[in-house]
Order: sequence, then structure tokens, then C-alpha cells
Amino acid sequence: MSVLRSASGHTIDELRALIERYNTAYYEQDAPLVSDAEYDRVFRELQTLEGQNPALITSDSPTQQVGGAVSSAFSPVEHLLPMLSLDNAFSPADLVDFDRRVHDRLQIDSVVPLEYACEPKLDGIAVSLRYESGVLIQAATRGDGRTGEDITHNVLTIASIPRQLIGPVLPKVIEVRGEIFMPKVGFIKLNQRALENGDKPFANPRNAAAGSLRQLDSRVAAQRPLALYCYGVGFVEGADIPGSQSELLSWYKTMGLPVNSDVKKVLGIDECERYYNDLEARRSQLDYDIDGIVYKIDDLATQAQLGTVARAPRWAIARKFPAEEASTRLLDVEYQVGRTGAITPVARLEPVSVGGVVVSNATLHNADEVARLGLRIGDLVTVRRAGDVIPQIVNVRLDHRVSGSRAVVFPEHCPVCGATVVRELGEAVQRCSGQLTCAAQRRGALNHFVSRKAMDIEGFGDKLIDQLITTDRLQSPADIYTLTQDELEQLPRLATKSASNLIASIEASKQTTLARFLYALGIREVGVTNAEKLADHFGSLRALVAADREALLAVDDIGPVIADHLLAYWESPENQEVVDRLLQYGVKWPDVVVLDGLPLSGQTWVVTGKLEGYTRDEASALLKRLGAKVASGVSPKTTAVVAGPGAGGKLKKAQTLGIEVIDEAEFQTRMSVYS
Repeated sequence: MSVLRSASGHTIDELRALIERYNTAYYEQDAPLVSDAEYDRVFRELQTLEGQNPALITSDSPTQQVGGAVSSAFSPVEHLLPMLSLDNAFSPADLVDFDRRVHDRLQIDSVVPLEYACEPKLDGIAVSLRYESGVLIQAATRGDGRTGEDITHNVLTIASIPRQLIGPVLPKVIEVRGEIFMPKVGFIKLNQRALENGDKPFANPRNAAAGSLRQLDSRVAAQRPLALYCYGVGFVEGADIPGSQSELLSWYKTMGLPVNSDVKKVLGIDECERYYNDLEARRSQLDYDIDGIVYKIDDLATQAQLGTVARAPRWAIARKFPAEEASTRLLDVEYQVGRTGAITPVARLEPVSVGGVVVSNATLHNADEVARLGLRIGDLVTVRRAGDVIPQIVNVRLDHRVSGSRAVVFPEHCPVCGATVVRELGEAVQRCSGQLTCAAQRRGALNHFVSRKAMDIEGFGDKLIDQLITTDRLQSPADIYTLTQDELEQLPRLATKSASNLIASIEASKQTTLARFLYALGIREVGVTNAEKLADHFGSLRALVAADREALLAVDDIGPVIADHLLAYWESPENQEVVDRLLQYGVKWPDVVVLDGLPLSGQTWVVTGKLEGYTRDEASALLKRLGAKVASGVSPKTTAVVAGPGAGGKLKKAQTLGIEVIDEAEFQTRMSVYS
């Protein structure tokens, strides 16, 4: 079975792992790793692969999720109605396609123009404000769309957010949705103060706003120049909301809630495009950052009729602005080493302002990209910035090439450990062969090992890993389980309580699952989904290690490349020693029930709509325990669909394909047979 790959050569699991890493950095750490454009490109690659292979869509795929995980540092807040994300349009053609899809779903002739509410797409933090009888009682981040973080203590310090709504008749309960951001002037002053105090400045206003809202001490947030614009509504009780998006925002203004004055209602997609062009021309003059325009069907009843799909509504779309560009000089190329030994060239640039942000480096991906650009050190290059963090070099200005330019020469030895650099047949990436003897690979392996979807060792952060690598205390992940509280207490910034909590977290991580353990080992191309499939298929680590190539290829979605990586991993004496030590130190998991003998083995189910007796996760978990695969999308391979009230497109598709559809009562009856 061949491995499905995207246009850039990534597998579905690789793309999901990459996006998960980007999401963690962006939503949870307020430290984005890539530009918006690069994130969107990777996300679209995953959407394309999943669209071509809907049976491979899983409920935990980033395409089915909203935002990031909820931090344990804040109390969780359950949104009464989910906070969704938005699909993106990147061209006028994408916007026209969106308008056509809306017309088709509404069964309206395409020549009939629809009313849209056009809003600037703020580059800030989505929040939900809960008012009861007009009093602000809670504020929460979007989180994963269903559960956010309680940031009430920080939001109460923002002057533009009313603690008490005004008006003769106020809702008993209302969730006001909006975006908290930092105006440009305030951002500049904040960074000036940081530089004067010798502190590190923020990369951009979005990071500054996110960092402010995630402070445990509200006195820090109170010193930050934050603001809010409201744009939507969640749960409402005790009031009739207006019938359109534009009227909703007008209603908000009467209650004292801040609303963006650049919001406009237009008729038809051509007017949407004119609004886009107008705001793009005025973008640099606005006192806040925007990265595009949000278009929403204005009529709220029509929005409800169109409904949602996966992580986004069908009645809204975000049209992104194109990347901003500037020219600068390439000063040098340095090389970074990743977890799997991949050596990535990074361009060091003469600092240049691109879209109001000074940038001094850019990613070059690999040797093939350098060759494609024809890049030489000293060249004048065009740099594109579409989001905020790491820009990309678009092209070389050959007409400005200087006589002293130098070729970009990839290292033959790892810049970190000196081991030989190798490039496997058919790969674009060059890798350090040093494995865990390389400090950079060791750092990446340890970060991966302790991460949330792996061994989930809370409190084991980057700085601690760096300290322990610097002193050679951690030679492999197994060494984590030899750490003592006494030695941790000797480390800077790690007091007795923190050390005690970390030891407890390390001890708790020993109770894991086979799938998590396999994922934590960091075997190339074995992501979360493949680790689960391997665990379910073989049932034990012993059986997996003993499997030959033919046996591995018999596992669903495990192709020759992944099989070879698995075999190579087990053949390495160093890897065998790490695994043996982990087991020796007490890492263990309950036995895995092999799915082949279960009643629903080989079946694929889909759960859609609202169920009364189960959450979707509970229904999905029950099906998985009985051996079924649970997919997010309906395909010809689907065995049955459980449809509750509110089921939409998935139900229609199942009916079109002639797939069995059952309601919750029938589902309970069938499941009771197996209990």
C-alpha cells in the first residue's frame, strides 16, 4: 500500500503533526513558528489530502478542530454555544466560489445578489463575554471551540469593555463574541518601554495581546493597551436578538459594546470585492492590524439555514490579504537541526521593514529550494511576509547581483555535533546522522517525548530541557525517569514546589497507552493516527517489534516508507536500549484489545447531529471499543451514520449514497446488545 503524500511530499500524519505543533505555538504559547501564509499552505495541503480520501478523516484532525488546547493554568469555561473558526478565501475566484456554494445550498438563482455583512478581520484574540442581566460575569478565550480559558480577571482591566450594559431591557444571559487586540500606537509604546527596560520586545501586536490576556497577574494586563470590537453572538436567553448581523452590531452599540465603525452591509459579491479593495488601500492607515476581510451572510435566519461543517460555518468566509513584500540583502545562511536530524537552511537578512514589521531572517526549507531560487550569499532578494513571523524569500534580483556573491554550500558535517550529513534517496531533506548523540536532535526528541500527545509530562518545558542537555544530564528520554527532586531543586528558577510537581508529573506519565508510547518514541512518519493503528493491530510492543515488513504492510495506511522506518528503528541497538530502559523504569500501559475479534471490526461509522444520551466523543469512544473506525466525513466506505437532531450535510450525503442511517434510539438498542 503506497503512502498518501501532499504536493510537498508530506503524509497526512506528518501534516497533522506539523499543524499541531504550529497550533500549540500560536494558541498556547503565543509564539508563532511560521507565517500565516505558510500555515495556510500546510493546512490546505491537509484539507486536499483528506478531501481526496474522506475515510481517513479523524475527529482529532486539525481540519476538524478549532483553536488550541486549554491551558491548565486557567480555569476551563464551557461555551454555551461553540466558537467556530472560519474557512479562508485567497483570491476573487475563491470568493465567487463561496458565493456560488451559498446560492446552491439556498437553492437561489445565482443572479440574485445576497446581502453580506463585511467586517475587517482583526489580528487579535477571539473571546466570549458572558453578561447576566447586563453585568459582565465571565470572559473566556475561544480555546478549542467548545472549552476556553477563564480570563475574566484580565478582561476586567480593559477600559473599552463595559462591566455593565446599558438599556431599558437587557438579556437575562448573553454571550457576546469579539476580538481583543492591541492598537498600533499602544503596541509601539509598549515595545519602546520594553527596550528601555532591557526586556525583549513583542514580535507583533497579536502576540502582545495574547501574552497580556494569558497573564496570571491582572496587574500586568492592566498596564497593556488592549481594546475590543464585538462581532458575533453565542447563547442568548431572555431577549429576542435582531434578525441580521448588521442589526445585531447596531443593537450592541445601544448597549455600550464597542463595534468597529468600518463594518458595512453590501449587496452582492461584486460589492464585497469593492469593500475588500477599499480597505486594503486604507490598511496602513488603520490604527489596528488586520489580515483580511470577513464576509457573513447578513440575515441570521439564513445563517441558521446554511449551518456549519466541521470547524467552520457555511455562511461566512475570511478573504486574506496578499503577502507583503520588500527587497533586502542576503547576508549569510545558517543551518538548524531538527528532531529527526533534518537540516534546515535559514537566511540571515539585512533587517528590512515588511508590512510594518522588521524582519532579519527567512526560511529556505532545503537544498532544492536554494537551488530553485539560484540563491547566492550577497544577493538582493525579495522577501514576502503574509502573517507575522518567519518570512520567505520569493526570488533573487539577478539584475542586482554583486560580483563578490558566494555560493550557498550545504555542510557535509552537522553544525551541532559534527556527524556526517546524509541525504536519503528520494528525499529533499539532508539529515545529521548523529541521532541522540547530537544535542539538537536530542533536544527535539525530548521536547517531542514530553509533549501533550506523547507522554504528557506537564511542566517539562524547553528551558528545563536546555539546562539538562547543557550539563549532559539527559542523554535520552529514558534519563528523564532517573531525575530526582534534590537535583531539580538545584536548577535555576525551579523551587521546591515546582520540582515536587515535576517529579509527580514524571511519575504519572509512566501510566500511558501503547499508542502514546509509540508516538513518543519519535519514529519517523509515525504520527498519532499511525501509532494508534499499529497499537490496535498488533496489540503489544513485543508483537510489533517482531513484525517483519510484510506484517507491517498489512496494517491499514502503513506503506513501505513507514514500514522501513519502523524496521530501521528496532534494528538500532541505541534505540533498543532506550526502549528497554523506559520499560525498566516503569513505563507501562494496559493491554490493547486487538480489533479483529470485536463485533464492529472492519466497520466505519459516522456520528452527526446532537445526541441526548451521549456526547459525540462518548458515542465515538463506544464505537471504537467495539472495534469500529469513527470517521468525521461520510464516504462510500461508511457502514452506518448515527444522526441526531440538527444533522445536516452528512445526513444528506449518507442518504444520497444509500448508507444506513439510524437515530439515537436505534443506536442505543444496537449498542446494548454488546454490553
